[in-house]
Amino acid sequence: MKFKEGLLGVAIMILVIFVTFYGINTVFPRPDYDDYCGDFKTQQVIDTQEGCEAIGGMWSDFEGPKPVDREYTGYCERDYTCSQELDEALKSRSQKVFFVALPLGIIIILLGMFVFGIEAVGAGIIGGGIGTLIYGSGAFWPYTENWARFVISLVGLVILVGLVYYFNKHPFGKRKKK
Repeated sequence: MKFKEGLLGVAIMILVIFVTFYGINTVFPRPDYDDYCGDFKTQQVIDTQEGCEAIGGMWSDFEGPKPVDREYTGYCERDYTCSQELDEALKSRSQKVFFVALPLGIIIILLGMFVFGIEAVGAGIIGGGIGTLIYGSGAFWPYTENWARFVISLVGLVILVGLVYYFNKHPFGKRKKK
């Protein structure tokens, strides 16, 4: 592949990633902090566990040295409850992104391998598919257990090696020499 074709392949890859990223984010918008925790703040000082829990906060006792200018025994994490709800919404969204982006990334890679005969276009499409896989996996990665990460990575590796092996044994888009 020539230098110009390589640059075009990289440009195609970036644009494929942008299209899938923004397309998925349009269908599954990221939950906003203000939608869950916009009204939790008050001007009043909350200096008791009861007052903190009444607004949905979580009281934590001071560990280590206490502030010398206050008689409080702890502090109130005011947005505790709404932050938990936000985290659940983020987890749910991440799971949806994962289950959409993974098959979409595989389809994009297959399109790049078998449909586009121009090497720069095919390579760019494949790169965009790989980027889509990374985005989908990365979205859900913090919420998965190590064993699930291992299984997902292993399955992805086996599929990718199988596709590369098949592609090299049955090259599509290549013309026979005369």
